Order: sequence, then structure tokens, then C-alpha cells
Amino acid sequence: MNIKRRLAHDPQGHSSALNDILFILLLFFLIISTLANPNVVKLSIPKAQSDTKAKQTVVVSVNDKQEFFIGTKPVYVDSLKPFIAAAIAKSQDAEPTVVINADKQATADNIVAIMRAAHELNLRTVLAVDNNNR
Repeated sequence: MNIKRRLAHDPQGHSSALNDILFILLLFFLIISTLANPNVVKLSIPKAQSDTKAKQTVVVSVNDKQEFFIGTKPVYVDSLKPFIAAAIAKSQDAEPTVVINADKQATADNIVAIMRAAHELNLRTVLAVDNNNR
């Protein structure tokens, strides 16, 4: 007797659930990509969550009256570079660092003047920030 199976089994996977999964993944990645980059302009904002242990070779301070101090000695903005160079020569560190300790009322021009003087002397600058979120 010649009995054949009339319905040949077709080994195919069902892909109806695949469309749903791909749609959910596409939606997920679209939402994540918009949340990851909400701003067009990227800004580098200094964080104060952890301490950066930099050796304080020279501390330059600017108070709310826009007066400059190297250590506790008052100096004028025009004489920042020679006074910083003298303080660096006294310390004789291998990697000298200028720590800028600026009041909240200090203007950006004064902070940039300190950074410019340190840059001309090929020194690294660190801006001191408050570690507490106040």
C-alpha cells in the first residue's frame, strides 16, 4: 500500500511576534536617544562631588571686593605673574599648581586674569569649589 502523507509539514517559524518586539526596541532606542542628549550645545560644567587632591603650590584668592591675594599677601592684578613666579621658585615643586580660590562675587575677568598669568608661566591651574551642594 502506498500511503503518503498528504500534508507535508512546512518548517517555518512564526514571525508575528517579531514585528512587535522590533517596534518596542525601536521605540525604546528613540526615547533613550532623546533623553541622553537633550541640549544641542554641550557645556562642561564643573562638578564638586568628589575631591581632587592637587598639591597646592600657590593659592591665589579673589575676594568679593575684587582684590587679589597670593597666600595672604595682597597683590595687584598687574603684578600677578611675577609674584606667582616668585612663589613657585620658593616652593621648587616638580609639578607646580596654582589653586584659584574665588569668591562667588568674583568676576570672570579676574579669574581669567589669574589663569592667563599661570598659563604664561606654563603652570597648571585648579579652581577650588565648595564640596557641599548649597
